[in-house]
Amino acid sequence: MTATAARITALDTYDVRFPTSRELDGSDAMNPDPDYSAAYVVLRTDAAEGPEGHGFTFTIGRGNDVQVAAIDALRHHVVGRSVAELCDDPGSLSRDLIGDSQLRWLGPEKGVMHMAIGAVVNAVWDLAAKRAGRPLWHLLAHAEPEWLVSQVDFRYLTDALTPDEALALLHKGRAGLADREATLLERGYPGYTTSPGWLGYPDDKLTRLAEQAVDDGFTQIKLKVGADLGDDIRRLRTARAAVGDGIRIAVDANQRWGVDEAIEWINALAEFKPYWIEEPTSPDDILGHAAVRRAVGPVKVATGEHVQNRVVFKQLLQAGAIDVLQIDAARVGGVNENLAILLLAAKFGVPVCPHAGGVGLCELVQHLSMFDYLALSGTTEDRAIEYVDHLHQHFDAPVVMRDGHYTAPLAPGFSATMREQSIAAYHFPDGTFWVADRARQESDT
Repeated sequence: MTATAARITALDTYDVRFPTSRELDGSDAMNPDPDYSAAYVVLRTDAAEGPEGHGFTFTIGRGNDVQVAAIDALRHHVVGRSVAELCDDPGSLSRDLIGDSQLRWLGPEKGVMHMAIGAVVNAVWDLAAKRAGRPLWHLLAHAEPEWLVSQVDFRYLTDALTPDEALALLHKGRAGLADREATLLERGYPGYTTSPGWLGYPDDKLTRLAEQAVDDGFTQIKLKVGADLGDDIRRLRTARAAVGDGIRIAVDANQRWGVDEAIEWINALAEFKPYWIEEPTSPDDILGHAAVRRAVGPVKVATGEHVQNRVVFKQLLQAGAIDVLQIDAARVGGVNENLAILLLAAKFGVPVCPHAGGVGLCELVQHLSMFDYLALSGTTEDRAIEYVDHLHQHFDAPVVMRDGHYTAPLAPGFSATMREQSIAAYHFPDGTFWVADRARQESDT
């Protein structure tokens, strides 16, 4: 089978779950018992010794049951397609998946089906970058602007961003690319860490991890808030004492509050100089975010990890509702839609600080931010990628942090390939970890 004639022969799915809730890793005011999980997909081909495409979407626990089923429902759109055609134009698959009218009815372009589309589309980009022998950030940054624009669905966007405007932004963004690439390879991309800030951590652990973050070169940390105001005041005081005045402390409510409660709570924390308040209210409440932003300055308002699609991002920007835009590599419909969102952010001049952590989100989203720096926004000022120090060991090409910066990955692909032994151990419910875990529980009873 020649490379040009190769086709997708299988779309395999895996329900992979990690028991993170047992140590309260990932705990916040809305998600006290998260078991970080990945609905994982592998695109297999009949190309001799050719690469596979890997992708996933991040969920927690039982949500994976639904998410894997949603990915399975897309299989017929993918199997049998030409590998070369898919990799030359991932947007063609994106349009076909979004355009399936019977599945679109479940959204449209939001929720479980849209996340499933993102997992499959991201697997195609992983396959394309592997076939090109380049990391995805490099493939995107050196792609022709006209081709990148062809990958974006501008339906519903042209009142805020036209294809011509997007093309102009990309042509302008390429100026100085070579110098920025040299800087990226030498210095990396700035990160900030949420590792000290999980809501279930005791104060001594918060202090230890916050001090470690500063020692590791981070200039910003983030704390979860929103369960109890008295606890939040104590924890912010503890964190500020640990890191000093020169380190930014962002806070994240994970959608816990209504608008009025958010304003009251954030203002009560103002003495500790929080840099931003993340997800102060429902991610769908555009006007609510705008009201919060007007009332809590100079604290910035950030959101995006649960924003459903490019249209909601468009409206947040049009309404002046956010100071910081947070893309998620797996929440929306994959790389294609995130290109649209990055272009919108560039048009409105709003910095992008991606959501990461979870299972593999750090591995994925670094590519998007590095592309943005190299070939679109041209800056890392007031920009950083979230970093959480767990679960990276399960990936073939885990993120590498150096002095608080993401080191640019050099392995071909989207950094999405999970280790086979990790899938074998944590595949639910019959992976070796889960089988042994059930046996332990039964023996204890």
